[in-house]
Amino acid sequence: MDLNLLRVLDVLLQEGSVTRAAARLGSSPAAVSRTLAKLRRAAGDPLLVRAGQGLVPTPRALELKDEVTALVHRADRILGPGPGFTPADLRRTFTIQAADLVVSGLAGPLAACIQAEAPHVEVVFLPESTEDSGALRDGRVDLEIGAAGHHDPETRTEPLVQSAVLGIARQGNPLFDARVDPARFAAAEHIGISRRGKQSGPIDTALAQLGLHRRVAVVVPGHPSALILASSSDLVTIGIAGWLDPFLTALGLRTFDIPLDLPPIELGLAWHPRTAADPAQLWFRARVRTAMLAGMST
Repeated sequence: MDLNLLRVLDVLLQEGSVTRAAARLGSSPAAVSRTLAKLRRAAGDPLLVRAGQGLVPTPRALELKDEVTALVHRADRILGPGPGFTPADLRRTFTIQAADLVVSGLAGPLAACIQAEAPHVEVVFLPESTEDSGALRDGRVDLEIGAAGHHDPETRTEPLVQSAVLGIARQGNPLFDARVDPARFAAAEHIGISRRGKQSGPIDTALAQLGLHRRVAVVVPGHPSALILASSSDLVTIGIAGWLDPFLTALGLRTFDIPLDLPPIELGLAWHPRTAADPAQLWFRARVRTAMLAGMST
C-alpha cells in the first residue's frame, strides 16, 4: 500500500474532519476525500462515517488507529534524517585505494587527525588496482585517491591538488655535472614506474616531439622501489612534487626540473554516490582533504 494513504488515514483519525486534515496535510479537501475513498476500498470498510459536522471512526478504524500511527512514525524515522553524528563515537573501518607515494605522504597526517577526533576509527590503505575493478561500486573501497579520468560515469570525483612532475637522481649522479637539458635528460638511463609494466608515457611523447628518445632500463611497479634503485645507481626516475621530502632525505636523493613541457599531475578524490550523503563518509572525506593538503605543503 502507498505510504501516503496511511499518512492521510492517520491524520483523518486524529482530526475527524476532511477539511482540517487537508489543511494539516497541505492538500485540498477534494484530494483528501479521494484518498479516503481509496482507503475504504482497500480496507473493505467505511473507516470514517459522518456524524454531524465531523467524521467518527468505525470499529475497524479504531482497531487500526494505533498501528497506523506507529507505522507512520516508523517510516518517518527510517526515511528522515539520521541521528546526530559524533566522530568520537564512530566505530568504523574506512578503506582508501591510492598510489604508494601518495600513501607515504598522506598516512601520517591522516592518522594523527583521525586519532584526535575518532579514536575508534581504523583506516586501511590498498594499492592501486591494475584493472578497473569496480571497488567503489561494490563497496570494497570507500575512497580512491589518484589521477582523474578512469572512473565509472556515476562516480563522484573532486579535483584537489596539482603536482609538478620532477626528475630524481642520487646526489652524486653525473647528470648533475652540467645543466640538465632535454638532450642530457634523454641520454640518461631511466627507471620507469608502471603497475602495468608500461615502458613509455608522456615523457617519451614529449621527447619524441624534440626528436629525442630515452632508454628505460628498468620498470618497477611503485615509486619507493624506483627511489631506492635511483639512490644506489646512476639511473634517473621521476616523482610528484610535495610528497618526496622524506625519501630524499633518507636516501640521499635530489630533484631537478624536467626540461620538457609536461602537464602537472592532478590528484583528486573519488567515491560512489551511495556514500555521498553519509555523515561519517562526509567527515572522513573532509579529513582526507585536510591531510592531503598538509602532505603537499610539507
